[in-house]
Amino acid sequence: QVQLVESGGGSVQAGDSLRLSCTASGRTGSNYAMAWFRQAPGKEREFVAAITWSDANTIHANSVKGRFTISRDNAKNTVSLQMNSLKPEDTAVYYCALDQRDYSRSYYPSPSRSEYGYWGQGTQVTVSS
Repeated sequence: QVQLVESGGGSVQAGDSLRLSCTASGRTGSNYAMAWFRQAPGKEREFVAAITWSDANTIHANSVKGRFTISRDNAKNTVSLQMNSLKPEDTAVYYCALDQRDYSRSYYPSPSRSEYGYWGQGTQVTVSS
């Protein structure tokens, strides 16, 4: 089993920054991928960013490119999402997720929600104008 615990959400003003963190524990394996998704009220859960654990290859959604950066800390088993220049439309519950498939032969992580079998409880991010 895998457990994911998020932290770092909060309420900020437009233009501010926040950093989300997610710590994984349990039987994660070694060549997996982790991602951040978000869900705003009344909307589908959408992909934000993902990273492969072994090579740290990343992808970001077009809506956050240049503003958000995903990274990982192997020693702490933690993935982070640095969010800069936040906008009111970034308001959502942010979820950390883990795709346990073997990424040793794949260059990029998947942006598909269905590939992620483990999810955190979510952390609220609210951006006011």
